[in-house]
Amino acid sequence: MVNLGFGGNALLDPFTARALRDTPADLISVKLGINVVNGDVMRLRAFGPAVHGFLDTIREGHPDTPLVVVSPLYCPIHERTPGPGDFDHEALAAGEVRFRATGDPAERAAGKLTLEVVRAELARIVARRQAEDANLRYLDGLELYGEADFAEFPLPDALHPSPAAHRRIGARFAELVLDFKGA
Repeated sequence: MVNLGFGGNALLDPFTARALRDTPADLISVKLGINVVNGDVMRLRAFGPAVHGFLDTIREGHPDTPLVVVSPLYCPIHERTPGPGDFDHEALAAGEVRFRATGDPAERAAGKLTLEVVRAELARIVARRQAEDANLRYLDGLELYGEADFAEFPLPDALHPSPAAHRRIGARFAELVLDFKGA
């Protein structure tokens, strides 16, 4: 297994797509969106072409490898509020690390991204590409960690899953993608 987790910097960079293209793989999964929203690095107009370019580059090296595009997990601070994200300075003053969204929900009309917008766009892109790519699949991140999961395992810092939530996410991914029933 090769993990290209980028600690807040998975931003659809072409070099990442090239690394995936050039790495042998039996299955490729890419989880896209939260860092783009949290970093406020692009608008809807640029997001779609960036995703297409990213997937095109991966497909250059892996034309038939199963490829799963996973949308963002549930994260209340960015569901309907765009980025950028920032530290919650009041929490920091109290000795806690927490994050908050600083964007204005009204800015969605100008193309700012939220997790809801990203999920819809990724689903649209994958559905369109599946007509010519039978080995491409979309997995809604809410199937891995949704609102009910958040109620049971809240995000401790309002952005990142807890260890228990990570175990659940991994087990669900194994079941939904790898067909490891009962994992």
